[in-house]
Amino acid sequence: MSPDDPTTAEQPMPRDRTHRRSRTRRRIVAGAVAALVAGAGAGALALSADAAPTVAVTVDAGTSLGTVPSTGVGLNTAVYDAYMNDASAASLMKAAGIRQLRFPGGSVADAYHWKTHTVTGGSWAAPGTDFDHFMATAKKVGAQPIITANYGSGTPQEAADWVKYANVDKGYGIKYWEIGNEVSGNGYYGSKWEVDNHADKSPREYAKNLLAYAKAMKAVDPKVKIGAVLNTPGSWPDGVKAAGDDADWNNTVLSIAGKSVDFVIIHWYPGGDSTKDLLNSPAKIAGTTSAVRSLVNKYAGSHAASVEIAVTETSSAESPAQTSQAAALFAPDTYMNWLEQGAVNVDWWDLHNGVGKPTTVNGETDYQDGGVLSVGACSGGTCEPARETPFPTYWGIRSLTALAQPGDTMVKASSASPSVAVHAVRAGNGGLNVMLINKNPQNAAQVSLSYTGYTPAPGTVRTVSFTKGGTALTTATRGTAAAQTLPPYSITTLQLKPASAATRTDAPSAAPTATAATSTAAAPVASASGTIGTRAQASAAGVPAGLPDRSNTAGDLASTGVSNAVTYSALGGLLAIAAGCVLVLRRRRGRASHGG
Repeated sequence: MSPDDPTTAEQPMPRDRTHRRSRTRRRIVAGAVAALVAGAGAGALALSADAAPTVAVTVDAGTSLGTVPSTGVGLNTAVYDAYMNDASAASLMKAAGIRQLRFPGGSVADAYHWKTHTVTGGSWAAPGTDFDHFMATAKKVGAQPIITANYGSGTPQEAADWVKYANVDKGYGIKYWEIGNEVSGNGYYGSKWEVDNHADKSPREYAKNLLAYAKAMKAVDPKVKIGAVLNTPGSWPDGVKAAGDDADWNNTVLSIAGKSVDFVIIHWYPGGDSTKDLLNSPAKIAGTTSAVRSLVNKYAGSHAASVEIAVTETSSAESPAQTSQAAALFAPDTYMNWLEQGAVNVDWWDLHNGVGKPTTVNGETDYQDGGVLSVGACSGGTCEPARETPFPTYWGIRSLTALAQPGDTMVKASSASPSVAVHAVRAGNGGLNVMLINKNPQNAAQVSLSYTGYTPAPGTVRTVSFTKGGTALTTATRGTAAAQTLPPYSITTLQLKPASAATRTDAPSAAPTATAATSTAAAPVASASGTIGTRAQASAAGVPAGLPDRSNTAGDLASTGVSNAVTYSALGGLLAIAAGCVLVLRRRRGRASHGG
């Protein structure tokens, strides 16, 4: 992905329009006192009679979906982003659990020459965004790099020299190397957004050159992993055969190079004409993964099992929502679906991008900016918040820190309704974290949860949430492992302890109590008010990243209810919970390329 016009010092981040070529389609209620009454001998606490139909969620903690990879949660960065190496941006990325950074960008990668920090036509490279400066930021963030070698205007030797400099001379130890960005966008199928100076732009030529790149790069460092660019199954030009070709891009490339590559690359922009379309699209990820895996199995032979899948670009681009709450909900659901299907990493587009034509989406201003952090730009009289202000998409990604850490075990979980998404992870310390995403923009969702392979401790549970209009992640002790009320358009993660770890206190005429669940995924430390970071935390110089917004003292208190699998009893009377101490809490066309 690269802008149409070179960035200038006066306007460092213009709207990136190449990734929108041919776009033809397109509070939490404040805490109050809540009393839950159970009749003596009734044996359970019940939801109110006028509550919405309950959504059943099941968690099979004994069925593993694999471990969370160390490179799982990634983000794109670009050499034309003058703010890429801002200290506040690095702090925000680190706080969000970003473990991989992609460089030097999308389409600009096929025009970028790393030795001279120059770009072949079209875009530019901002001062201070060269490779070594990028690596300094990656180290601050604690993220591993994934590098896109210049296929479009580069050579195998240039790429090999980069590997030597990075891994031999500097000792950076960079493992993942992509050969080109969206190479099939080189005009071979009619639409051109990618730089490709090869006389032959066919998939056969790409595959042949891919092997040459791999040979040269691995001669320098045999440990590097080389990635082949594929078209996303079901997305143009997947399945298209050019005149004289026997097969489409994917089949041609893999039939030649399938036994030699270490990973395959796809970019996933599901888009949609509505926010509902967008939020339902992660359900398609399993089918897309299956199609990719079938291709790999077909051509990679005995090597197939070791070939990884990397999703090096994704976002809500080409949908109505880019910076508003729907995009925030889409983000963690997308990351987790891909990781659960075995992807080695998922990289969101991108760190900074630039304001588009602002719109209103479900009552919120959507700046149509593909970045997770604001550049503080204006369009049509509407201005973004101050530079480095996190958009809701940032908080959606950061919500993953409350769910999982690298090495944790993803487990099977399902919801009876598409309006509520669920993901679950068993943490290394024995805890179980369950993320619940309410996709309904107007209504709260009543959820009952049942578990197999895990028995949660009784009593109220610790939650980490992000809600519509929020400026931070918020923590609370509310609901139970069996029942929760999810605010409209929200992300709520339950951090559960096993029953054996609960500390009980016996008291006459009172329900058994348990200590508040501690974070099982190294969640960010909350302030006394319960906030975790603020959306505007970097808008003022000198404000430390992650500083709580103590002006936000609103919170919500979920109802406690009944599950078919786990029932919490009220022993002989009234369980009253005072709220005074409640803790606060973007179709790809034919082709609508993001250009990466």
